[in-house]
Amino acid sequence: MSFHWFRTVFFLIPTIAVYTIVLGLASITSSFFDRRGHFAHGCARAWSWLILATTGVDVSVSGLERLEPGKTYVFVANHQSIYDIPCLFWSIPFQLRIIAKDSLGSFPMLGPHLKRTGHLLVDRKHPDRAGIIGWASRLTSNGLSLIIFPEGTRSRTGMLGKFKGGSIMLAMQAGLPLVPISVIGSRHVMKKGELTTRPGSVALIVHDPIATVPNPEPSVTEVRVLAERIREVIRPAVEEEAARPQAG
Repeated sequence: MSFHWFRTVFFLIPTIAVYTIVLGLASITSSFFDRRGHFAHGCARAWSWLILATTGVDVSVSGLERLEPGKTYVFVANHQSIYDIPCLFWSIPFQLRIIAKDSLGSFPMLGPHLKRTGHLLVDRKHPDRAGIIGWASRLTSNGLSLIIFPEGTRSRTGMLGKFKGGSIMLAMQAGLPLVPISVIGSRHVMKKGELTTRPGSVALIVHDPIATVPNPEPSVTEVRVLAERIREVIRPAVEEEAARPQAG
């Protein structure tokens, strides 16, 4: 067993568990008083910063000047590591929300908390179009944005997988602008399938927003074309880093 394995198991996991419990309880409690979820998002950002600082992960961001502060966006990122979430929540200065499975709504405390604070719970087999439009309207009126990972799973190699269209279709239905984000280097912090975390550097590249217009029923072809367009924006920087030999 390596030093980093022992550090992960006997220091990082217990420490992060404490962060998660304390800030999770604060977030849930706050949602009874702050229905916009802004305080809960502050808890998520604090949780993210603590995880990154404790692990020794440095995050650099470029391209934020392309965005309009306070506007609602759907941020579309590639997925390399479970550290992608804290990297994005800490580094992107927008009120971020997620899409979760509708089944989470049945969990005591968690389900109602997600709904109260603006997250979207979706039955992916039978999506509620009217509910999606109403949720998108609440996002816009409350200055909230969404983060999605259309690969659906983490990449072991850093090379991009195929983008699934479900989450992108939701943005098209609601007419929300999509912002591609290239996440570079996070897989070296914690690789998929390994219980070992290492200090490292992660770069986020925020690309130009892609406008959409409300389309209640986009065709499969329209969704695929847009998903591939976004993938091709994200891919070059990500796969350039993935192709380089890893030091050490």
